[in-house]
Amino acid sequence: RKSHHIQKSIDVNLSDEEIIEIIKNDKKTDLFSILFDRYSKKVYHTCLSMVNSTDIAEDLSHDIFLKVFLSLQKYDGKASFSTWLYRITSNFCIDYIRKNKRLSNKIEDYTYEMESRSEEENEKELLSSKAELLKIILNGLDPEDKMILLMKYQEDMSIKNIMQVFNISESATKMRLKRAKAKAINLKTVLNKGNG
Repeated sequence: RKSHHIQKSIDVNLSDEEIIEIIKNDKKTDLFSILFDRYSKKVYHTCLSMVNSTDIAEDLSHDIFLKVFLSLQKYDGKASFSTWLYRITSNFCIDYIRKNKRLSNKIEDYTYEMESRSEEENEKELLSSKAELLKIILNGLDPEDKMILLMKYQEDMSIKNIMQVFNISESATKMRLKRAKAKAINLKTVLNKGNG
């Protein structure tokens, strides 16, 4: 009984890559729970940022970890596990949003909600809650644009990490980021006009 406990604490100190090697070679699938514990919050928050629904984010997180578990044999170690996991997470969320287009229509609800309040309330809302405005903007963007902006500004990921997640060159990453920012600013202007 005691030796099992010692084994568990040793496992917790292993790197992601070491854990994956053991799972692949020794078929010790119970070790996957360590990876789950390490990354479940991060994956959940990424999903939540994309879909703005705790229930859907939870479902997506479970589906993503299932997919990761089933795809572990394909993990080649070229990128870090966290980058690989992020790539699967972002693709999964983007696919989900594409399939459920109605999520992108949430922007209309927000705009309507803002129009139905007094000028003063709107002004206060915009000044006090930049986060709310950001949410509106993000909901109006394509899933890919939304994901890249979240990576850069919410996750604080470097260009190098974003390159790895999307599997594209540095110049393509910068261009995509620039375009996503331009679209967001454009959308903000349109929204502000609607409220002005």
